[in-house]
Amino acid sequence: MLLEISKPQLSLDVAGISSTIIVFGGARVIERCAAERQLEKIKSDLDQNPDSDALRREVKRCENRVKLSVFYDSAREFAYLASCHGQSTDHVLNGSASHVIVTGGGPGIMEAANRGAFDAGCKSVGFNVSLPHEQHPNPFITPELCFQFNYFALRKFHFVMRSIGAVLFPGGFGTLDELFEILTLRQVGTKKAMPIILFGKQYWSRIIDFNYLADSGLIADDDLALIQFADTALEAWEMIRESGT
Repeated sequence: MLLEISKPQLSLDVAGISSTIIVFGGARVIERCAAERQLEKIKSDLDQNPDSDALRREVKRCENRVKLSVFYDSAREFAYLASCHGQSTDHVLNGSASHVIVTGGGPGIMEAANRGAFDAGCKSVGFNVSLPHEQHPNPFITPELCFQFNYFALRKFHFVMRSIGAVLFPGGFGTLDELFEILTLRQVGTKKAMPIILFGKQYWSRIIDFNYLADSGLIADDDLALIQFADTALEAWEMIRESGT
């Protein structure tokens, strides 16, 4: 446990990373071309087994993943914008890097964000974690900033430690877990003020009714101000910039 606290800390210090932007999102949100290949494959399987309810269900899921693939492109674009700003020539000459993208290190949205930083010729961080089903680090993480954790709690600690903003794209249980972790830290004042941006307002508004939580008296009206929504990479980046972090 001590190693998982100290080693990433030392490596990030050596790399001159002064601040990070967290990007979370689903591992199953993939590039459009890959999503389309999956769809064609499952349609072919359905053609061979037209009475299969399971295959019909999977066709619908694959069709939805094709639609969600736009978020892969947006995560990549956002990371490119943030990386170009925080790792400009002046920053590099000073030996520092700000607004460095940090992800969970896996596929999907995580890959897209690390890839956007890679496109910009910039550093990015991957905090991978050991899982019962193998999850390999994506190939776009800066090699010396790729870490493998055994403990989720320590991984969360490093996610938040240097963060000055968080952008959350559509995802499943893991993304929701990280969202509420950050919101709780902000709500109770443990984490300093920073933008928490939910990317894809229609998606997030459908799966979580934040206003209902407030109307029910379970969160304060002021807590709603902890959340912002964005639908384009530029919009999300401007929210980070305007926050002054």
